[in-house]
Amino acid sequence: MITIGITGTLGAGKGTIVDYLVKNRGFVHYSVRAFITEEIKRRNMPVNRDSMTLVGNDLRAQHTPSWIVEQLYEQAQASGCNCIIESVRTPGEVAALRGKPNFYLFAVDADPKVRYERAVLRGSETDHIDFATFLANEKREMDNDDPNKQNLGVCISQADFRFDNGGTIEELNQQVENVLSKILYRRPTWDEYFMELADTAAKRATCDRGRSGCVIVKDRQLLVTGYVGSPSGLPHCDEVGHLFHKTINPDGTISNHCVRTVHAEQNAICQAARRGIALDGATLYCRMTPCRTCAMLIINCGIKRVVCEYKYHAGQESEELFRQAGIQIEFFHDEVVQYANQ
Repeated sequence: MITIGITGTLGAGKGTIVDYLVKNRGFVHYSVRAFITEEIKRRNMPVNRDSMTLVGNDLRAQHTPSWIVEQLYEQAQASGCNCIIESVRTPGEVAALRGKPNFYLFAVDADPKVRYERAVLRGSETDHIDFATFLANEKREMDNDDPNKQNLGVCISQADFRFDNGGTIEELNQQVENVLSKILYRRPTWDEYFMELADTAAKRATCDRGRSGCVIVKDRQLLVTGYVGSPSGLPHCDEVGHLFHKTINPDGTISNHCVRTVHAEQNAICQAARRGIALDGATLYCRMTPCRTCAMLIINCGIKRVVCEYKYHAGQESEELFRQAGIQIEFFHDEVVQYANQ
């Protein structure tokens, strides 16, 4: 998930970029302008540029310079989607968003006369002004020593990507698309690469209780793969159903484990044994914390590092076994997985 903040001069085309990202790239839109407008209406004030400036500055002074964008960012995170926060106007807001993962700041500008004509055509509550007032409003917001107040000049100077909107909408959209192609594509790390291979192996799994996969790697070379399934020649859960066995976990919870299948880690280790592949010093990638039986096999075959996508809710015992055996265990996410039908 990425977050894009948009700053820029008045009427430069921030909304145009938003429209493109929402309609063509599926971004979710959050607006500082809309947030402040709601507060203006709540205070029974006229919706105009003066009110926008006054209320925005007041909210930042009451809380923090970044309070408004922090509220919008929390909403964006809850959506779980790529998002865009429009109308970033203060250095404090930029600084706060810089501390968030995968954040990029866009800035857009154009000739003042062109921007004014576009603002008039837009016709929002704050756009019913003459050209001289338009320029005065912008000058007021371009520079300020108070971090609570608008400083578009500093925000624009700190942008990761800047766009010139002096041409057509299509030309601006192409500029945005060129930038997106850079930031949406990121070369995966080796751990991410091998975890994706483990996820691919999981698609071969034949037990819907946990379609997990596993790969074992050494020196960045793939050695073997495995996935959940019944022993060779025996019926699979997907064909005849599960065979449950009730156990009491160390934390006191009760689990109904399917014992018809061989776990992905066990299958991978068996494949290595059949092919005479030594696993000393190797790294194992799997979906979640291996069970106790898998953990003991991992220890005995010489694997020295285990990388899991998630934590298993009953995996504390395995983590302790790995610690005692000097095996490094890492997790992509702190999220704890628990089967729905346990």
